[in-house]
Amino acid sequence: MLGPVVALVAWSLVMLVWMAIARAGAFKRLGVSLRTIPAGSRGSALDNSPEAKAQWKAHNYNHLMEQPTLFYAIVLALAVMGFDHPMNVLLAWGYVGLRIIHSIVQATINVVAIRLSLFALSTLCLAALTLHAAIALWH
Repeated sequence: MLGPVVALVAWSLVMLVWMAIARAGAFKRLGVSLRTIPAGSRGSALDNSPEAKAQWKAHNYNHLMEQPTLFYAIVLALAVMGFDHPMNVLLAWGYVGLRIIHSIVQATINVVAIRLSLFALSTLCLAALTLHAAIALWH
């Protein structure tokens, strides 16, 4: 049951590295260096620049710090309850797989309709895991 948690944390770290590489390249192409960055600047300043595509990875990294926190909590709750039914393991891996595909789509082609579909499917996995945890608590 904990494998999907480890996998999603590992994927989040992959996205962190991809984001750093993309931002570094964008800053270099814009002629910005560590010495010339104004105090208090943020990577999000790239959002309205000719290098806005570099931010797609950052946007996804931020997304991986949002809803997946609920995923971590519910999977850990299921694990603590000992409710590692094969269906829950499948749903957890489904959530992780869909989030990884969502990341790749957002970081590359960034088609909102595709992203939304993947997000909705992963949310259904999360909702099912939550329902299963609630049922386990009820009994």
